[in-house]
Amino acid sequence: MATASTMKTQTSANLKAFEDKVSSQVNEAKAKLDQFEAGAKAKASAAETATVNRLKTAKQDIDRRLQDLKNTHDAHVARAKSEIESDVARFKASVEEFGAKFKSSTK
Repeated sequence: MATASTMKTQTSANLKAFEDKVSSQVNEAKAKLDQFEAGAKAKASAAETATVNRLKTAKQDIDRRLQDLKNTHDAHVARAKSEIESDVARFKASVEEFGAKFKSSTK
């Protein structure tokens, strides 16, 4: 027959084994979570970088079109100005949208 002391030792050993098993599983899941988080941060950063680069390119295109406007024939100036204004409006809206998303993702 098992004594109270032996039962208590077995219970403690079982609890310790359970605790070790759960801790191991939690630590393993935490390590995976850390990897996912790092990956998500990298993707977000890459997406943000791509968006910034796209916006920079859009600005350069607008600058180029403004320079080209100086050499545009008078008959085409009104159309060129209208296209540039449209591009500027899209550019500004894109910058505002990016800013709002960036601010909300950094909170």
